[in-house]
Amino acid sequence: MAQQHLDQTDPTAETAAGEALADYLRAQATEFLRALRLHRETGGNGGSTAPRAGAGGAGDGTQESVDAARALRRSARRISGSLHTFRPLLDPDWSEEIRPELAWLSGTLGLEHAYQARLERLLLALHRLSGVTALPVQAVDAMAVGGRALPGKTANPGGPAYATAPPERGTLTVGAAKAGALLERQLTLARTRAHSTALQALGSSRFHAVADKVAVLASEVPLTPAAPGTELGPLAAAAEERLTDAVAALPLVTAGHPYNAEALVHGLSPEPSPHPQDGPWHQVRLLLRLYRYAREALHGGDAPLDVRLLTAGQALNRHRDASEAAAAAAQAARTPRITPATAYALGVLHADQRHEVEAARFAFQQAWQKQTVNVP
Repeated sequence: MAQQHLDQTDPTAETAAGEALADYLRAQATEFLRALRLHRETGGNGGSTAPRAGAGGAGDGTQESVDAARALRRSARRISGSLHTFRPLLDPDWSEEIRPELAWLSGTLGLEHAYQARLERLLLALHRLSGVTALPVQAVDAMAVGGRALPGKTANPGGPAYATAPPERGTLTVGAAKAGALLERQLTLARTRAHSTALQALGSSRFHAVADKVAVLASEVPLTPAAPGTELGPLAAAAEERLTDAVAALPLVTAGHPYNAEALVHGLSPEPSPHPQDGPWHQVRLLLRLYRYAREALHGGDAPLDVRLLTAGQALNRHRDASEAAAAAAQAARTPRITPATAYALGVLHADQRHEVEAARFAFQQAWQKQTVNVP
């Protein structure tokens, strides 16, 4: 299996030391503060993707607020990840104090978008599985929930009607509308709660304490006395080694087959816990992200694009999305007193998303075993 290693002939990788890490952290802290200012200027709606009531320019302001919240999460993840990878070079008390707070902020701001994306994914999958063809996304979204468009989208009242489904798909088509309405109710409620939580978080003293620490970080990085002369290469290589070891523990041989029957063994379990096969893959995704951030710090934010890492990361993102969508379908199927047709549609939807999980694992296996290709 081909493995990627830091290019020890790269002069940047050889000479990058603690000061390079300080520059990287200051840059990310500056990006955090810039995104925070933009978020406040555009209304600070917690990163909602739903348009606000009002005229013309509301949509643009909402999109700017969404972009600002995304930039906040992006910089918070990079700061937190760098504090984890390069913690021997940083003041331990300060680092351990701010790192979990940044993780809390990133996770809180990302929940609303995750629920929205999950709902869209599941509704589109329901229509695909029902045999509906050639429907615009807006019409698909509207008809899945009885004529109501998804938040942030506009239904097309003059769009084409449902295509006629084959007779053998009749039961699924009947149950799909009710399954879509159930998913829409549950995930919209979860999204609304996540939106309220994000708003509360952004107005809390806890968030303001995090913002104050990041503001200080933008001008002063608490390095250890030995950090300025310590190279970053060995610590970045350690992050790569942790990633490589985690990938080696994955069942890549199984992922190389088109169908993994073991993935459905726990499909009918009454326990709402995550699928037992998914945990190691989620861990690899986190380690891959940490390694990417380490490369950015090592190269001063100008790390060459590694196509292999990029493709593998995209496959793991699809894996995460499909896994969480399958869990949402399974949770909806546990709703009491739903009709058999609705339960059947949700069961087919769950199996479909588990197949998407397997497809993502296969894509990762194919990407990871390729030779490293760096694009300048």
